[in-house]
Formats: sequence, structure tokens, C-alpha cells
Amino acid sequence: MTMLRGGLIQMALKASTEESPQAITKAMIEAHLPLIHEAGKQGVQVLCFQEVFTQPYFCPSQDTKWYDAAEPIPDGPTTKLMQELAAKYQMVIVVPIYESTGVTGVYYNTAAVIDADGTYLGKYRKTHIPQVAGFWEKFFFKPGSSAWPVFNTRYCKLGVYICYDRHFPEGWRALALNGAEYIVNPSATVAGLSEHLWKLEQPASAVANGCWIGAINRVGTEAPWNIGEFYGQSYFVSPKGEIEKIASRDQDELIVHDMDMGLVKEIRNRWQFFRDRRPELYGILTDSE
Repeated sequence: MTMLRGGLIQMALKASTEESPQAITKAMIEAHLPLIHEAGKQGVQVLCFQEVFTQPYFCPSQDTKWYDAAEPIPDGPTTKLMQELAAKYQMVIVVPIYESTGVTGVYYNTAAVIDADGTYLGKYRKTHIPQVAGFWEKFFFKPGSSAWPVFNTRYCKLGVYICYDRHFPEGWRALALNGAEYIVNPSATVAGLSEHLWKLEQPASAVANGCWIGAINRVGTEAPWNIGEFYGQSYFVSPKGEIEKIASRDQDELIVHDMDMGLVKEIRNRWQFFRDRRPELYGILTDSE
């Protein structure tokens, strides 16, 4: 039995949105550090934070102030700090932050992936970008086209899918076909229909693709927008579709879980979904309108 110890951190905002993005980043990192150290002490092998973890979920606004929250990857201070912590604890860390590029006005919703020796392995940029009331993400993020990277970390083959992406089954399948055994989905999602879907979509995707999924959500409310309650409940779901460990609804929390990676092979061999696919018949899925 090959076990993988995963860790997920969910957290409420730790500074007023009236403060500068830089001050908010400082407060959020300071709040995360004790939980990161605790994850290291508990022997977590793969750790992930929530979507844009250093900031509020600022997309209910259309305020250019938040462009100043973006930083480069891998040369920005947050990625560099996480490289140091990854090496210290021999822990893979997935770092979801707002990414600036070399072009002013071009920003991405991104997750950097750092291996257990501190090596920067690459990044995934959120592919599907919503543009509906309360979620004006196209104002802030350019859609990514990362070609479904799977990162060969020290401990597992790791994929990343970000928040709204989870509603699109094609990306889960593409990551699994590229070899992902464990996929993390850092999110920022509020109560309502989303909460009902929260415990349906990732288990269904885990079963359909024979992989483990770590789903992460933030907690609390964020003024002045108050679009609803971020309901936490970060969890690990197995390739059987069973939620094996889940966090609270409203507390900052590190949850740690040992995942039996042997289930990936067992479930894929049992169901043979990859064998029985008929991609030659699926052209309609990619035909342009």
C-alpha cells in the first residue's frame, strides 16, 4: 500500500479590503505560516492553499487597485518563500496566486507547483473564466491555455484545476489522461447552488477519472462586497467517490489525510473507462459554433 499524505489549508481574510494589496498579502502569509509549519511537522507531502490565497476574492469589484496584488511566477516573493518552506519540510507545495506577466494589463489566476526540494516545477493558469454578477473574473484574469500540465513531483503525479474549472469535465479528463493521480482544486465559492454542487462534482470527477481530488475553499464573508458566505468544507475524495475527510464550514483549518494511492490503479483497472472511451466520436465536443 502506497500512502500519500496530503494537506489542505482553508482560511478567512485577515485584513480589511481597504488596505493595500501588499498589506493584505503580508497579513495572509503571516496567518498561513503557522499552518504551513504544522503541515511540515505532521509530515504532509503535498500541501495546497485556496484560490488566490494571499488576497480577498476581489472579483465582485471591477477596481484596478487589485492589479497591484499580482506578482511574477516564479520570481515573485511569495513563490520564493514557498520554495524555501518546501525545501525545509521536504513538502510539495501548490501556491495559488494572482500572476503578473511581463506585459502590463495581462494577469492570470495561477497556481505555482514547487517540488519537495524547493524546485519550481511550473504553473497552471486557470482555463475557464466566469463573467457573471459577483464574479467579474474576466476583468482581472486572462484565460490560461496551459495544455493540462501534470507535474512529476517527488511523491505523485499532480494536476491542478482552479475553482470554476471544476464545472467542466473535459479538464479533469485531460489531466487524468496526462497521468494525474492526484488533482487539487483551489477555490473561492459561496453558499447557494454552489454548496449543493460542491459535494457532487469533485466526487463524480474522481470516479470518472480514477484519481484522488483535494478540494479547497475559503471561509467567512468579505466586505464590502458580501456576495455570500465562503463555506469552507475543504475535503479529500477518493477514486471511489468517497469523501474521506472534510474540514469545518467556518474555521481556519489545516486538514491532513493519508490517501491510498493504490486505489488509482485498482479503480482504473476495475472500471476501464480509459479503455472504453470513444474519442473518435467526440468531435462535436470541440467543434466551434
